[in-house]
Amino acid sequence: MRIENSFILAPGVGEKTEQKLWKKGITHWDHVEDTSEISSNKQQKISEFVGKARRNLDVGNSVFFKEKLPNKSLWRLYRNFEENACFFDIETTGLDKKRNKVTTVSFHRDGESRTLIQGQDLTKERLEEEMFESKILVSFNGKRFDQPFLEHNFDMDIKVPHIDLMYLFKRIGYSGGLKKIEKQLNVDRELEDIDGREAVRLWKKYERNNNQDALDKLVRYNQYDARNLQDLLEIVHKRLTGEVFEPHIPSKQ
Repeated sequence: MRIENSFILAPGVGEKTEQKLWKKGITHWDHVEDTSEISSNKQQKISEFVGKARRNLDVGNSVFFKEKLPNKSLWRLYRNFEENACFFDIETTGLDKKRNKVTTVSFHRDGESRTLIQGQDLTKERLEEEMFESKILVSFNGKRFDQPFLEHNFDMDIKVPHIDLMYLFKRIGYSGGLKKIEKQLNVDRELEDIDGREAVRLWKKYERNNNQDALDKLVRYNQYDARNLQDLLEIVHKRLTGEVFEPHIPSKQ
């Protein structure tokens, strides 16, 4: 499913109205002007909005869609901005953003992973560069943890659309943490012996003794967290397309 299949962005169109449009064969923005299945007034309003949406899509303005889409529907943006999707994860010294600090931040984009490290290159400027290059952000529990931590510790205001996979997986019946869901879905990961607490110990070991092996292990763990998010998003995107969109498409299509 792509954003061009969506009509809930338009004023006055909710989920039920959108489903009715799909059932009438209006499953893409291209179909709006060529249909006689809706009133001329509604057709004009949707057409005007589609024109505006197309212009923003053409210039890659993902923030426009963030402001129009319900939070739970941001996943519909993925196929349109896939090449500039940034899967990210952070490690910290604890759970309190006011008392603890961010130690590493890993980004996985376009098949490559990179990590910013506290005391080396983890700065507000570098984080803003990464955000500037991203059209959408993808995390697991990042809306409650990762994003607020970064915004507080680095005095940032992250405006990029943010897809939080934790909520999407709850929607399709999966609960628990990232590693639990990975195992249920047979998503492979190395360093299975490391968890959040061990990540804190690895950082302290590096900070106390300048232990490069501990830092390398922490970075690899952090990067696996970010990289595996891409496989998970592919899975949940397919499931949600099958549940939200495909049941309402006329069989002749």
